[in-house]
Amino acid sequence: MIDRYTRPEMAHIFSLENKYAVWQEIEVLACEAQAELGQCGITKEDAVWIREHAGFDKAEVDAIEAVTHHDVIAFLTNMGEHVDAEVPEGEPKPSRWVHYGMTSSDLGDTALCYMLTQACDLIIEDVRKLGEICRRRALEERDTLCVGRTHGVHAEPMTFGMKFGSWAWELKRDLDRLVDARKNMAVGAISGAVGTYSSIDPFVEEYVCERLGLAHDPLSTQVISRDHHAYLAGVLATTAATCDRIATEIRSLQKTDTLEVEEPFRKGQKGSSAMPHKRNPITLEKVCGLSRLVKSNAQVAFENVALWHERDISHSSAERVAQADSFMALDHMLTCLIRIVDGLILYPARMKANLDLTRGLIYSSKVLLALVDTGISREDAYKIVQRNSMAVWDDVHAAVDGPDLRARLEADPECTVTPETLDEIFDPWDFLTRRDALFDRLEQLSF
Repeated sequence: MIDRYTRPEMAHIFSLENKYAVWQEIEVLACEAQAELGQCGITKEDAVWIREHAGFDKAEVDAIEAVTHHDVIAFLTNMGEHVDAEVPEGEPKPSRWVHYGMTSSDLGDTALCYMLTQACDLIIEDVRKLGEICRRRALEERDTLCVGRTHGVHAEPMTFGMKFGSWAWELKRDLDRLVDARKNMAVGAISGAVGTYSSIDPFVEEYVCERLGLAHDPLSTQVISRDHHAYLAGVLATTAATCDRIATEIRSLQKTDTLEVEEPFRKGQKGSSAMPHKRNPITLEKVCGLSRLVKSNAQVAFENVALWHERDISHSSAERVAQADSFMALDHMLTCLIRIVDGLILYPARMKANLDLTRGLIYSSKVLLALVDTGISREDAYKIVQRNSMAVWDDVHAAVDGPDLRARLEADPECTVTPETLDEIFDPWDFLTRRDALFDRLEQLSF
């Protein structure tokens, strides 16, 4: 997934350089904790030496791993070489205390959880920014009339600000879930081969985790249980689904037949190699496509929860791909939407034309209620409105001029609604007299 579209900060988190740097810090902290305990031969002077001389060279680690086929051993070998490089000949090697009493998963799982919290911080920042933009644009467009659609068919009048507002509230829920998932993910474990602390004191785990900003796992096996990771993957997938929803709505409104909005089309951009007139929603289509990746990767995380006994490594290969790809894809999706929603081009005149496209049919629900108010049964009122509406639909489908719904109702002897009441009903703002309740809530929304 690492390519020219990936934000450098996100790519760095999942780079080997960052992983090795986190591994190094965990190993140094573990040495410091052992020195604090004083239960083995490591002294505080040894811990200081290790802190000052610890290092690694990625190329050297890679070369060692090519022989050992074990990434942790390769790293520890290289780190040990750096720690001991300046030790006088014949003196004890401080590197012997590195990884003392630990197993590979103590290092790898604690580091992974820390890295995932780093990645969560970037996604949280993205969602907060996009949510704020949606809220702002909702308030800006609170009075921009448009037609609401159900099943893709014109339903009733609404305002375009409500679309932005709906996205803002969903992003707020995503934000709350992400914050909770980050907290759930912020856990470490240094407990030995099967979680019994057989060769290491629990104090080491507590010491390391506290300094990394992690909680210590109250009872791990050799690994941190993958329900943590599955929960996070599910939240990432839900956030990706929100992105998909926003992008799908804008794409559908950009269709030539609708053309109420357009994603920004940059100077010099080209839409088609064959058709120079094209302005395609390519970025939104990319968002929709990448959402499928993030959502499918959540299933990988769920499959990784069930491992054999205290640990196998069937999860490892899958999550090394799925976790990085999901974070990088979602980060890119959110970055795209931040630009698009902030710069989304609106066409209010086209929205008004579409509002009138069905010749008053969108006011049918108010007519139904008005007829009931005059004493007609709901069933009879429905028949009156539907009969006249179907006649209008026939004209719309045939693209022929004909009376709109208002005119047909006035000419219908069974219609008992007065012309004055029809004047009120066939005003789109009559449907929106309570919209302030929606936007007052939005004004209180905080990211």
